[in-house]
Amino acid sequence: MPDALIFDVDGTLSETEELHRQAFNRAFEEAGLPWHWDRELYRDLLTVTGGKERLAHFIANYAPTYTTGVSVAALHAAKTDCYAAMVADGTIGLRPGVVRLLREAQRSGIKLAIATTTGLPNVASLLKATLGSDAIDAFAAIGAGDIVAAKKPAPDVYHYVLNQLGVPAERCLAIEDSCNGLAAARAAGIPTVVTPSLYTEHEAFSDALAVLSDLGDAGAPYRHLAGKGETETMVTIAGLERWLA
Repeated sequence: MPDALIFDVDGTLSETEELHRQAFNRAFEEAGLPWHWDRELYRDLLTVTGGKERLAHFIANYAPTYTTGVSVAALHAAKTDCYAAMVADGTIGLRPGVVRLLREAQRSGIKLAIATTTGLPNVASLLKATLGSDAIDAFAAIGAGDIVAAKKPAPDVYHYVLNQLGVPAERCLAIEDSCNGLAAARAAGIPTVVTPSLYTEHEAFSDALAVLSDLGDAGAPYRHLAGKGETETMVTIAGLERWLA
């Protein structure tokens, strides 16, 4: 069995990217800015990891006249508040199979961890809204936001989490949804299962252990897209043990 499962958050635990897009637009509106990120634009912007970095990239490349007139930090903080309020409304849940696999890992004594570029407040609000007020305590290590200088596809956040866990990379398994996430995990030496999300389903994941529509649930099997798991219906601890053997 793997010693630890390391989860990305946005797009992996939950289809949160669409909520992030809406939160950005709400923050723009509240700030009186004439910007609106539609899905096509947001898909392009997601190649830049990190909310503040994505916002700065947008201003520099799509709205250069605002380069000195907008505080990226303040606008991103307002967006984070909008996101937290939307999550607290219960408008979003976890992706298929996530709760089941988390519970199975806990019963098996496998450590849980998070490696994400999103900020810790976003992680905390999502976990609280979907798994309960003390859900964050189930994770032995959390690498989030600006905990490291270089964000995905750099492996730094995974190196940080591995150090916190005290577990070798080859004894872990990462679950991601994007090419940037996959590249980060693999650069850290961690086998990776990819479940593409709304904004990453067009990407290619040639270095993944398995590529699946989601983690699968009883009565709702995943669609096998590539790699391991072709004859199975759910990602299970026993299945992961076989895939990693």
